[in-house]
Order: sequence, then C-alpha cells, then structure tokens
Amino acid sequence: MYTPPAFRDEDRASIHGMIEAAGLATLVTMTGEGLVGTPLPLFLVADEGPLGTLYGHVARANPQWRLPPVGEALAIFAGPDAYVSPGWYAAKAEHGRVVPTWNYAAVHAYGVAEFFEDAGRLRAVVARLTDRHEAGRAQPWSVDDAPEAFVQGQLRGIVGVRLPVAGLKGKRKFSQNRSAADRAGVVRGLRASGDPRDAEAAAAVPTGEPAR
Repeated sequence: MYTPPAFRDEDRASIHGMIEAAGLATLVTMTGEGLVGTPLPLFLVADEGPLGTLYGHVARANPQWRLPPVGEALAIFAGPDAYVSPGWYAAKAEHGRVVPTWNYAAVHAYGVAEFFEDAGRLRAVVARLTDRHEAGRAQPWSVDDAPEAFVQGQLRGIVGVRLPVAGLKGKRKFSQNRSAADRAGVVRGLRASGDPRDAEAAAAVPTGEPAR
C-alpha cells in the first residue's frame, strides 16, 4: 500500500483500533490458480504474536482454503471514506489550483494464512465473532441459543482461518496535507451532505498544522 509520510500511521494501537473497528475484511491469497479474495469478518487477538493474530472462517465450499497459498496472505481492512470536492477548499478562491480527491483509512495485514477444520477451534471462533457483534444489543444472541446438533451441523460447513500477522501497514488520508482553512472546508462540506458515512469521515479530519 502506497503510504506517503503525511498519511502514514505507524502507531500499533491506532492500527489495531482500525482493525477492531472494521466490520468486514477482505482476505486475499495468491495461489497457483491466481489471486483469490474473500470478504469475511475477522477478529484480532492483539497479544498473540509480535503483531497480533487474526481469526475468522470461510465456507467449506469456498475453494480459497483448498488452494495452497503462495507466499503471504493479505487481509485488507477499510475505515471511513468519502469523496472530497475541490469546491470545499479555501484555496479554490485564492488560486484555483485544486483537484478532487478521496479521504479514507485502511490497514493491510500480511502473514501466512493457516486453515483448520477442528470443530472445537471453529466453535470458539464463531462464538467470539458472534459475541463481538451481538454486544450492546438488548437481547444478544449466543451460539448456545441454538440446538447443539444444529450448531455442529453448521460447523461442518465452514473452515477456520488463522493469520499470524507478520507485517502491518496503516494509512489515514484525511486532508492532513491541506491548510487549516482547507480542512475546515472539507469538514463543513462532508457534514452538509447528510450522509452518515461522510459525517464519520469528517470526524477523522485532524486539526492543527498541515503535515509535511
């Protein structure tokens, strides 16, 4: 991932936070048949290994787990993103030398993917994913709420994935390279759209002096 210094995030806690905040990742592996990618939820065990370890599962019918991987896998996590109009910049009125761009946050996690079929490990992964996404609901659903025979049958239809993270790249591109006046214009423009996704991107625009 191309990460100019102004947008590079090298803080481990910040990068882990972006991973935890993302609801969905894309797991990409290189195989003898070419690149294979699967969108899937992953969770991070931050203290397992030097950079943490990712866990999730894929459908047994998904050929990705059967194709021997070549080299490292890549897990892609996306954060807030939004189109930025040059009309929002104060610089447009000053000199007009402005162009559109896109603000976004992303994390790329690299490591050798391992696939497993053990029912006990699979159940633990499914339970942890479920508990994570059910948290905060008035009546959170639990894996234990379903009949045990049904759960075991469902587990036979999936394969677990474990990715010990060997490399992390984080990027936060939120107008850090623009002047304070331009950034203020970006925030106003995004908030005015009425789109909750734009509002989330607006909240990520930093204050203070522009990055160099």
